[in-house]
Amino acid sequence: MDPDAVAKAFVEHYYSTFDANRSSLANLYQDASMLTFEGQKIQGSANIVAKLTSLPFQQCQHSITTVDCQPSGPAGGMLVFVSGNLQLAGEQHALKFSQMFHLMPTPQGSFYVLNDIFRLNYA
Repeated sequence: MDPDAVAKAFVEHYYSTFDANRSSLANLYQDASMLTFEGQKIQGSANIVAKLTSLPFQQCQHSITTVDCQPSGPAGGMLVFVSGNLQLAGEQHALKFSQMFHLMPTPQGSFYVLNDIFRLNYA
């Protein structure tokens, strides 16, 4: 397993799903998962998806600038750090963002998001 390839595939899947249908992200999180969104901590798949689907915009487009990853611990986890731009429908300027994912393996051979931290980057 090439960590860089896994990270790239995860990032492509996550952001294309987020941009098309945020509620479909539910299967990437579990009950123990935690999202910190702009400093607000939210735990559990249902609560995380409720937060993401309640954001005050309907359409957006993520454009990824960088993806960095590192293996994390003996259980086979992975840290993925993403930076990029977020273009909201009807807005002239894109917002810069950073997001960190701590991915953990599932018994089925895929990964779920244990930790997710999102921040907008203001100049």
